[in-house]
Parts: sequence; structure tokens; C-alpha cells
Amino acid sequence: MSPCVDVPSELNSMLVGQHGPTKQKAARLVVDLASTAGASEFVRVSNAHVSGVSVITGGHGLRRFLADLSGDPLGKITIPTTLNSAGCDHEKMEEMGIDYPDFLEQQFEIVHSYSELGIEATLSCTPYDRGIEDVDGIGSWAESNAVCFSNSYTSLVTNRESGLSALATALTGWAPKWGLHMDENRIPNIFVQVECEMEDITDWSILGDWIGKQIKPEWNLPWGPMPRISGLPPATFEMKKALTAAAANYGCPMLWADGLTPDPPTVQSYEGVLNFKESDLSERYRDLSPKGKVDLVVIGCPQASVGEARTTAAFMRSRMELGEKIPDHRLWVFMSSHNYDMIEADGTLDILEEGGALVLRDTCPEVTPYNRSRYNHLLTNSLKAEHYLTSGLNKMPTSVAKIEDCVSHAFDPSLITGERPTLSSGKVKKSISSKYVAKGDFSTEGRGIPSQDEWSVTGKALVTDVPITYLGYVNRDTGVIEEPGHPLDGIEIADKILIYPKGSGSTVAPFVLMGLIYTGVGPLAIINRDVCPLTLPAASLLGTPYAHSFENDPIQEINTGDEVRMELMNGKVSMYVMSRFSEG
Repeated sequence: MSPCVDVPSELNSMLVGQHGPTKQKAARLVVDLASTAGASEFVRVSNAHVSGVSVITGGHGLRRFLADLSGDPLGKITIPTTLNSAGCDHEKMEEMGIDYPDFLEQQFEIVHSYSELGIEATLSCTPYDRGIEDVDGIGSWAESNAVCFSNSYTSLVTNRESGLSALATALTGWAPKWGLHMDENRIPNIFVQVECEMEDITDWSILGDWIGKQIKPEWNLPWGPMPRISGLPPATFEMKKALTAAAANYGCPMLWADGLTPDPPTVQSYEGVLNFKESDLSERYRDLSPKGKVDLVVIGCPQASVGEARTTAAFMRSRMELGEKIPDHRLWVFMSSHNYDMIEADGTLDILEEGGALVLRDTCPEVTPYNRSRYNHLLTNSLKAEHYLTSGLNKMPTSVAKIEDCVSHAFDPSLITGERPTLSSGKVKKSISSKYVAKGDFSTEGRGIPSQDEWSVTGKALVTDVPITYLGYVNRDTGVIEEPGHPLDGIEIADKILIYPKGSGSTVAPFVLMGLIYTGVGPLAIINRDVCPLTLPAASLLGTPYAHSFENDPIQEINTGDEVRMELMNGKVSMYVMSRFSEG
């Protein structure tokens, strides 16, 4: 390995193995990330938050990787580190009705492995919501909603890390200085004018998701969409949380909202200008409203704040005063242990439970394996939940409504009747693509990563200009992309030279990719156009050929099906098209 930047002596001692194999792997990944990002230096990090905990998110890739780290007495974290949500409340497995072979045993194995590394098992996706008033410093956080919230509303500075890159920093204490660590990169690139009333928490969730759906591939968003939003009214903590959580669905690492966040830097122009009108909000509510029998209502994605729990309890109380009770635990409220203890102390928990709700700790709606013999259509107030529940992660038809309406559906199963909706019954919006068919000869040069010395690869290209979301949208068993509307929907990535801009969505992506590589259904090699901490870690740790920063954009100049040859020598990657698919 020949790093292209000056490595601090402490990090270098890990790199050469003086602190054991676990920290050596972590140091290699940190240096690979620095090389890819073009970082000229490293930064000390004060705290980390690691994602990839639930059995159904990290999967066998996560379990195998953590098993590979076991048995190293020196493999302990060096900075305070917290852990993301697990897949269940282990004390309420029976009430949840989880029907998944050996789920609790596998979940315990994962949490125990992290704890053995010294990580605090907070099991929360809202590390910013646990009584810490002044979150600041340099962090390495790997929960997308937490990254966006903290960069937007607090003094904490963090890149949008993957579970693996955050873990590497937790073990070493170092991260490349790049991306959002640099003031010049913390600038808005989209302008959004809000032209409607925004009175409910779910309105804000819809707005965040709507912005992400408008992104065009030709927009230059190297650090992800970072909108400046004008026209919003004063907001509660819950509204601000809903906005950033939903915006993070599409890779947004921070945003500015006039009057709610510090003033944004002045920019000369934006990649796009969007207007969010009352008609847009109404249309989304119509599209997302339940169209058939609702089996279960879930609130708390990200995990519910004390305010959200109290709001839910207030709507329930009005029904309870009429002698009503939610039947069959049709309402689940997901919370962190910290907030659970808070509502237990103030009596809110009693109201929720007496009214028939099931209040769950340490987990959240998107990472829970639902019993499909009981639950096949969910209702939620969160577009973050809807985004992942409808994905391949759970493949569940999911509707969205305000908390008050969610509570009404929980109390009254007959409020809406008819057949449950199916995922194919809704409108599928095609991803916007600017890809054209390239012709003629093509060759170019790019860069490899320091942990890889030499390789040579020849294979068929699989190309898209739309980001790939591994968690939920790439089948972890077959390697087939399963995202309706995506240009590569239905195509398997196995044994292909996979060329795409970057990963999007959940920060658990590297564990999914690792699982595909472990089982032989992963790509032959990977090319990213943009810096991608969601993809590189798996390639770095498992040795899958990885290249980036090409002189000419291979996304536009190479077609799916083209025969491509790539070779790494002395840190440089040469690539050329051997034959065009259209040429036979």
C-alpha cells in the first residue's frame, strides 16, 4: 500500500499492523477513503455513531464481517461511539409476532459483537435526541437522518458516513478531512420555495421526500442534494426532524431553512429551483392515503420524540374518554430507551399502553421483520418509513397520513375497507435519466485506491447515471436490482463491471454489498463517478477492484453490455471498450 497523502504517525502505526489486525483493516479503509476523496490531510474525530444493526439490514454480510473481527484483543474503539436501532424490542418479541428463523439469536450476536468492540449499545437512530443540548465537534455519523439533522440544526460537523466508514473512524479516531468538513463544500445547491401552509409534522416529511424526488441526474451534486428552503413557518423540533429525515432518503446530508437554521452561504446560482405548492402537498397526500384495509399503524421513524409520543397519546385520550380502546395492538410506537424512560416518568406511557398501543424500545419501523401472516398493509406518518418499508427491505404496501388520522385507523379497523393495496397498484415514477447510447472507440484513465496494488479485469459493463440504493433495492440473495422506475430494475449485478455515480439511501449499504460479494453475486468490479462512502468500504475490505475519478465520464461513454477491460498499475486505472454491445 502506498498512501497518496501524509498519514499521521498514530494512524500509520495502525496501518502497518502495530495495533492488531482489526485496526489495521480500519486504517486501510480510512486511507482508501482519503485517497478517493482527494483529501490532503486527516482530522481527529470526537465521536461516532455506527449503523448496521438489524438482522434484516446488515444481513449475513454484517454478521460475517463482525465475526471476522472477533478475537482481536486490541480491536477496541478509541472514541465514544453509539449504535443504531436493532430489529426488535427483545422484551416484546411475542407481542411483535416476529416470525423469522433464529432472529433474536442473530440480533443478540450482532449487538454483542459491537459491544465487544466497546461501542455503547444505545440502539437508537436519533443520537441527537437524548438530552444533549449542545451537539458539536467533528463526528463520524452513519445514520442518514441523524447526519442531516445535526449538520442542519446543530454545531456538529459530519460527513454522510457508511456504517463501515464510521466504524473505521471509531476504531482509529481518524477520518479524512473532506466533504462537509470543509466550509467551501457546505453550500446550498438547490433552492426550494414553499408556497403552502405547513401545519402538520407529516407536511414537513412530505416536503423532504418531495425535494429528493425532483433531483435530475445532470445536476452537479457532489455531496448530495443540499437545499435552501424559503417560505417555511416557525417549526417544532418534530417538524424539523421530519423534514431532514425524509430529505435524507435521497442522500441529503444537510439543508438550510430560512429562520430555522443559520443563514446559508451566498451562492451565484443553484443547480435547480423548485416550487412546492399546495397542489403538490395535496397530490402526495392523495397518492399516499390508504386505499384498502390497514393491518397495522406504525409511528416513530425516526424513533419518536417525547413530543410525538405525547401528541399520539393526546389523540388517543380523546377516544379513550369515549370508552374506546385500540384492538389487537394495532398501533406500534417506536422509541429510543432514553425517550421511553422519559414518557414512563411523565405518565404518557401509561396512556399509550392503556389505550391499546404497543410501545417498543431499541428498534424502528423500517428494520423490523413483520409477520406477513398478520401484517400486509401498514399506515405511518413518516415518508422515511414509507420509503424503506415499500422497498425490498420489507416489500410492504405502506400508506401515509397525519398522526391524528393514523390514530383513528388504529382504533377503527373498519374505517377503510376493501382489498389491501399491492405495491404494483400505485403509480411508478421513472427515474430521470440522461443516459445516451455511446458509439465508437473509448478509453480513459482514472484512479484506484491505496489498499489495492494491481489487478486486471475484463467483463460486461452494467451502466446507469442514476444512483443505486443497495438497502432494500438490491436483492441481497440474487444481486438483482429491484427498484421500479430505475433504469436497471430487474437486472442482476453479479459478475458485471458496475458503473454508476454513487450509492444512495441507507448508510447500511456497504454491508449489503459485502454480503453480495461474500456469496458470489456481487459485481466483478465497481466504478463510481462521485466520492461514495456507501460503496468504497465494501470494495476496500473485500478486495473488489474499485476505480474512480476518470478523465472522461465512463457513465456516458460506456453502454450496458459493452465489453470492457480495466487494469490497475501504480495507482492508475486504464480502461477501454473492447467491443460495443450494439456491434455484437
